[in-house]
Amino acid sequence: MRAIHTTSATAFTPFVLALGLVATNASAGPGHAHGGHETTSQGQEFGKPGDTNKISRVVSVDMNDLMRFGPSDIAVKQGETIRFVVSNKGKLVHEMVLGTMDELKAHGASMQMTPDAAHDDPSAARVDPGQKKALVWQFTKVGDVFYACLIPGHFEAGMVGKIKVLKG
Repeated sequence: MRAIHTTSATAFTPFVLALGLVATNASAGPGHAHGGHETTSQGQEFGKPGDTNKISRVVSVDMNDLMRFGPSDIAVKQGETIRFVVSNKGKLVHEMVLGTMDELKAHGASMQMTPDAAHDDPSAARVDPGQKKALVWQFTKVGDVFYACLIPGHFEAGMVGKIKVLKG
């Protein structure tokens, strides 16, 4: 007869609490949400959720299992509201998350700990294989903004692109 080993749930409580605190502190700044993390209605330093009634133009972005975006470089003007039509051409789940490089790196680290966390954020779109989603964003600050797939391993494999925001 085999002995069955049981462990009390309370033995894991400190570990679970510590893991939750690390995941909470590793989130990538305002506007990014995983699980119950809140988003801000103010947007990021580079822009804010766009008004669907004020779209300047539509930009199609494809994602694939070679861990690439097409296009990988996009130019927009300050003040433009862009509707990104994000298409997943692969067989894996991919996402497009807007942010500064520092935000994306921190958010990517958070995703390593909670890879199945859903984004509740207007600056991100997670897309199932063969599907499309729209992401509407207004770019308010001149400079470089990046987009990346933060599914664990995808960002590290080079699934990142750049948006050059030019003076309007």
